[in-house]
Amino acid sequence: MNRWFWLAVGVTLLGSLAIAWSLMTREVREPIHIVEPATLSPVATAGKMAYEANCAGCHGQTGAGTDRGPPLVHVVYHPGHHADGAFDVAVKSGVRQHHWRFGNMPPQPQVSDPQLQTIVRYIREVQQANGITAERHGG
Repeated sequence: MNRWFWLAVGVTLLGSLAIAWSLMTREVREPIHIVEPATLSPVATAGKMAYEANCAGCHGQTGAGTDRGPPLVHVVYHPGHHADGAFDVAVKSGVRQHHWRFGNMPPQPQVSDPQLQTIVRYIREVQQANGITAERHGG
């Protein structure tokens, strides 16, 4: 009986992982429609320009993602799971692949601290316009 229990647990776990992987990769391949706010704050307006110059090549216009990088306007990046500091670390130090299968993100030394602050503000305002707000981690 104990063997059958652990076999069932293993099959359930593998099935759950397969479904999660499928959902994560499918979300990137399907077109993501992002609504940009009608009005951005002055800081986010500057951030949009810095984002387009430094981030859009991989993360897409308005954070919709591309075949080179994941969407940033996605529930995975809500402020309760990826605080603003996570963007700071990713830009300054790079980040290992963990949510998506695009490979590691290299550091972006051309992005200054003031630019980074405006970029994060832009991303957060676009996220909010698309209903992505802070949730508890794991939510």
